[in-house]
Amino acid sequence: MGKKGKKEKKGRGAEKTAAKMEKKVSKRSRKEEEDLEALIAHFQTLDAKKTQVVETPCPPPSPRLNASLSAHPEKDELILFGGEYFNGQKTLLYNELYIYNIRKDSWTRVEIPSAPPRRCAHQAVVVPQGGGQVWIFGGEFASPDGEQFYHYKDLWVLHLATRTWEQVRSPGGPSGRSGHRMVAWKRQLILFGGFHESTRDYIYYNDVYAFNLDTFTWSKLSPSGTGPTPRSGCQMTVTPQGSIVIYGGYSKQRVKKDVDRGTQHADMFLLKSEEGGEGRWTWTRINPSGAKPSPRSGFSVAVAPNHQTLLFGGVCDEEEEESLQGDFLNDLYFYDAAKNRWFAGQLKGPKLEKRKRRRGKKVEPEGADKQESGGASTQAPLEVVREVVAEDGTVVTIKQVLPALSPAGRPQSDEEGGPDEAESPTIEPSPRSNAMLAVKHGRLYLYGGMFEAGDRQVTLSDLYCLDLHKMEEWTALVEMDPETQEWLEETDSEEDSDAVKGAEGRGEDEEDEDSGEDSGEEGGGGLLRQA
Repeated sequence: MGKKGKKEKKGRGAEKTAAKMEKKVSKRSRKEEEDLEALIAHFQTLDAKKTQVVETPCPPPSPRLNASLSAHPEKDELILFGGEYFNGQKTLLYNELYIYNIRKDSWTRVEIPSAPPRRCAHQAVVVPQGGGQVWIFGGEFASPDGEQFYHYKDLWVLHLATRTWEQVRSPGGPSGRSGHRMVAWKRQLILFGGFHESTRDYIYYNDVYAFNLDTFTWSKLSPSGTGPTPRSGCQMTVTPQGSIVIYGGYSKQRVKKDVDRGTQHADMFLLKSEEGGEGRWTWTRINPSGAKPSPRSGFSVAVAPNHQTLLFGGVCDEEEEESLQGDFLNDLYFYDAAKNRWFAGQLKGPKLEKRKRRRGKKVEPEGADKQESGGASTQAPLEVVREVVAEDGTVVTIKQVLPALSPAGRPQSDEEGGPDEAESPTIEPSPRSNAMLAVKHGRLYLYGGMFEAGDRQVTLSDLYCLDLHKMEEWTALVEMDPETQEWLEETDSEEDSDAVKGAEGRGEDEEDEDSGEDSGEEGGGGLLRQA
């Protein structure tokens, strides 16, 4: 009894500490958010000039990350909303709505009156009711000087059939946050985690809320059992059995004055509704088998046609007190909840290669030009060894042997002949984090995201597609050359900065020039791991 009482007392102490921290953050950030509310109101006044729905065919959207990409429940369309873009000096935040027509391979910008304010790192969930609805909660806005942050706690619904936005006001919901996760479960939206950051403090959450889509009411859930520690940017998906899986995520803690240490979580939990218990939920920690993803943050998640969870890319950080370096990834993993097992997503390659190996003769794509080898010599297999520290302190050694590359830059096969059989490089998305994913008709669509090259952040606007039934190869629908992206050094003058303002983001409205912006340390770097 004494032990139990002591444990309960310790638990209550932890709750008190978390409550004090949240109160401290709230007090310090209140004035910041009051200042930012005025700026947000200014942008809302500009948006209020839009009085009717205007649909304009347009080129693909400008580069961005931390937006939301959703598949229309009835039509062959993808819906892109919000996001951010950092050019070395400024971060633009968006509240634009784009529709991608899959069959026509075309983009349309849709301007709708009374849209949500500009934001990134929000969550969007699609439900089929009423011809399709997109529910959006929270997200982040930043001040022009990049020193202040505003975290939304508003809830919006986009009615796809009528092309109208509606703000749903209901008390008792989650506090303002970014980097949270939200899923549709039966007739409810279930929300978990996230973070809130002010100039000097931050706090991560592991609370769970439910929004009833019939009564339009929020309720805070209190699951039994030991759940995930506070975090943001995790995987949250509904299993075929009706439970909710939480995997990974990111959090940081202060180790000494002005020094924070980040944690890339790699644990997994199951949130299950108890049978016969209305509103009663239970946390259970699970240990899946199989080929698990290496610890990472900034990965993207979607649900495959067979109800398996799909995880793409992200960044694996090597963090020291004064620096943060990341290895960006473009690998695929699938989690099968029925088997509680991870699988590495291996592409089979185009059918053309299979046919060549089987018949043992030269086969060329129709109309393709023969490539010249240029006399380049082949390379020996390359062994890559990487050590990753898990959150429990365990050092995991990852060893990967890359096959020898042919002069064309592709792995060699035994059947490969002379120079006239050289093939074009494999098409695939570059390694990246914070990309947007959506699945429609068994095809995975990947848009945008970012990677870092030295001190430079490259934000992407490319679009790729992968047939999840065939798992053969990626198709590039919109390509982008990262070298063409504008990058302004911090030492550039204010005059240069102002001159470039109007040129940022093709196809944007003039009022976008005044979009909220933040520094490379926070908006361009810190948020990336957390969203």
